[in-house]
Parts: sequence; C-alpha cells; structure tokens
Amino acid sequence: MISLGDWDEILAPLFADERYQKIRSFLKREYTTHTVYPDMYDLYNCFRYTQFASLKVVLLGQDPYHNEGQAHGLCFSVKPPVEPPPSLVNIFKELKSDLNCPIPADGDLTKWARRGVLLLNTSLTVRAHQANSHAKCGWAWFTDSVIKLISEKKEHVVFLLWGGNARSKKPLIDREKHLVLECAHPSPLSAYNGFFGCRHFSKTNAYLEANGISPIDWDLTR
Repeated sequence: MISLGDWDEILAPLFADERYQKIRSFLKREYTTHTVYPDMYDLYNCFRYTQFASLKVVLLGQDPYHNEGQAHGLCFSVKPPVEPPPSLVNIFKELKSDLNCPIPADGDLTKWARRGVLLLNTSLTVRAHQANSHAKCGWAWFTDSVIKLISEKKEHVVFLLWGGNARSKKPLIDREKHLVLECAHPSPLSAYNGFFGCRHFSKTNAYLEANGISPIDWDLTR
C-alpha cells in the first residue's frame, strides 16, 4: 500500500489485523466485479491529506457518494466540475452564516483536509448507486478504531458529529480531552432541525484558540 506518512505507524496494528485482511479480500472482489467508489487509489486520501501530527478536527461522514465522479476519499467533498450535492450546499450556507465565508465555486474540500480537518467517512467505499452497500464489510470496525486511536493519542481535537450515524460514535471519544460538537445532518431532510444555526465552525475555532492551537481557516476561496 502507498505510504500514508505519519499515519503508517499509527495504523500499522489495524492493517496487520485479520479483520482488515477480510476487508481487503472483500474489496478485491468488489473492485473486480462491480463499479466501486472512490477509485482505489483515492481510498485513503483523508489520511494522505491530513497528517496525524497536524490533525485538529475530525468531521465524520457516513459513506462515500455513490454516483459517478463524486467520491474522492474525503467525506462530503466533490471535485469540479461536479456540482456540490445538497448536503454540501447546506454546509456552505451555514459556513457563510457563521463566519461570513464566501460560498466557493466548487465542492472540493481538499483545502480543509490540508489545514488539519480529517474528512473521514465511517465506510470508506460504496458500490455504485447503492448507498451503504459496504457498511457491513468491516469498515465500521476500522473507522471506529481510527476514532479511538485519535482520541487516545491526541489532545484537544474537535469532533464534528452531524446526524445519527456520526453521533453514534460519541462513546468512542474521550470528552475530557476533546470537544464533541453534534447536531442534525446537513441533508435537506434534516438541516432545519438543528444544523442551520449550529455555528460549529466558529465554536471549533474558539475551542482550538482557547487551547493554544491555531484556528482552522475555513475559507475555501483562499
């Protein structure tokens, strides 16, 4: 596997685990016999772009976008020329309301990743046009383990848990060491039930600064 920088040592016990070997065997079959997103070379982009040493925020998604050209290994993110999906549009609306950041021209969140925001889906792959189709292949064990490792080995990380799936991960996090911010999912079906007005972006930065950590530049236009 391609090196993931300083994550290699952190994740080595997971990659050596027999449960991960079962995931690999499953994925080999799936990528051979079906269309699977993201591209296998983008599978671990969240770790590649956000090194463990510089990680400040964990934003949890559920599973990758399942339509062609959307998923590229970062939750909620799409590369141009793909139009930002509805949940991402709502994220940008809240960002504008909270911090007055301009709404970007595209939905690529790579800049957030490079600035210390781990954009982690709880499942890292999906079969084309079949949401949650890989949810039971073992990814939950893997990503739960990643969350626990971050909780154990870091301090003062902000965990953004939007929606029921993400909020179910709260017990994995040591809330004496970290800040957990939770609310409704930004989906159009639930955004008005508490996502809009949550002000998680400014709350994240206030917490980081209070603990002597430089804030996230959430503005994707610069």
